[in-house]
Amino acid sequence: MISIEQTLSILKNDHNFREIIKDGDYVYDMSGLTFQKISYDSRQVDGETLFFAKGAAFKRDYLLSAIEAGLTFYVSEVDYEVDIPLILVSNIKQAMSLIAMAFYKNPQEKLKLLAFTGTKGKTTAAYFAYKILSQHHKPAMLSTMNTTLDGKTFFKSKLTTPESLDLFAMMAEAVDNGMTHLIMEVSSQAYLTQRVYGLTFDVGVFLNISPDHIGPIEHPTFEDYFYHKRLLMENSRAVIVNSDMDHFQVLKEQVRDQEHDFYGSQSQNTISQSQAFSFDLEGKLAGHYDIQLIGHFNQENAIAAGLACLRLGASLSDIQKGIAETSVPGRMEVLTQANGAKIFVDYAHNGDSLEKLLDVVAQHQKGQLILILGAPGNKGESRRADFGRVINSYPDLDIILTADDPNFEDPADICQEIASHIKRPVSIIVDREEAIQKASQLTSSELDAIIIAGKGADAFQIVKGERAAYPGDLEIAKKYL
Repeated sequence: MISIEQTLSILKNDHNFREIIKDGDYVYDMSGLTFQKISYDSRQVDGETLFFAKGAAFKRDYLLSAIEAGLTFYVSEVDYEVDIPLILVSNIKQAMSLIAMAFYKNPQEKLKLLAFTGTKGKTTAAYFAYKILSQHHKPAMLSTMNTTLDGKTFFKSKLTTPESLDLFAMMAEAVDNGMTHLIMEVSSQAYLTQRVYGLTFDVGVFLNISPDHIGPIEHPTFEDYFYHKRLLMENSRAVIVNSDMDHFQVLKEQVRDQEHDFYGSQSQNTISQSQAFSFDLEGKLAGHYDIQLIGHFNQENAIAAGLACLRLGASLSDIQKGIAETSVPGRMEVLTQANGAKIFVDYAHNGDSLEKLLDVVAQHQKGQLILILGAPGNKGESRRADFGRVINSYPDLDIILTADDPNFEDPADICQEIASHIKRPVSIIVDREEAIQKASQLTSSELDAIIIAGKGADAFQIVKGERAAYPGDLEIAKKYL
């Protein structure tokens, strides 16, 4: 529950209140009014709901239908000139976040908050942290792959970082379930769209940065993308930063006066010895670590999670056990064909992560390598040229281009665009299952490998704005073993 007095006080303190308007006139006295629900979905309102009219696509008709359902009050940046009072604000997203905090009784103050940002590795690092903290604490996790608010039931989130009203509702549920910590993936979009406005994290981790999410409906430039990523550092009490990431000096200067740990070759927290399934560390986490996920980048993700969890109450023993126990759906999952060839299923979905994936596979498989790859429609359009650049540096790699969440674009056109950046012939098989089936017929020995990149564990394809049924790369690969 939240009262109108609380609501107005929050908005005024944030310099976000303009006025209350009804029928074109200013309203001065709304005292005594309370709201039992808050919502931004016009289909989920009643007479006790405070409704937020948000987004460029919002239509007046949505508001009229909500009024028919009993709505009596709304918050907006726009006066839609309907027959109920409006709290007019300058920034609807800021209003939503701060009001949601108060409505759910500030659950963020009852949890230790850990956030990961980076172009890649957020989900893997979150899983490492979840397993580490699960040793002697009760962590909840909001992840692209799996979200859990009780440590028992898991579900997939639609957004990397939920909308603020959903985020604080989830936090409150985690508190009610007795959880002690919350691990989150925080995207650049979360700051661009102010889903975490006003939230301070106990520890924020910056894993890496490379060009991505740059396009008409995301970030206009790399500078804008990097800036919004760095906002997590500003809004964290302590930070962990990868000293080997691009533009590290920018971060080093930014966090100079904060509590911080660096990891990687330009720090004391570094790998002294590394093998496929184990590594040794120097520094705060000094010791020997077993790991299920191959690749140097996964060892880096484990170190980042370990340093963060050390600040949140985990012991070195917890960190060692947690790292050893961690596996991630759709991240470096490996199958073996009847002829001994390997199939790698991985979520690598931009140029940088693809390059690291190919490097790891090439270290272990010395025969024919076949890459199955696509790119999503209507987002991250710079990835298509990046894929071409990476593939061109692997001249012996066989390529099958296919569909990967084409959305409102023609997947054949996306494949052709990727192909235009590749300096040798490629195969295009738009149907993703058919592409996997074809690749499975091309291997001949245990030295060969098929690399299925992009969708990871996603059991759907996004087509024309909707999730279309798709068994998932791993299940289809198993079918053709």
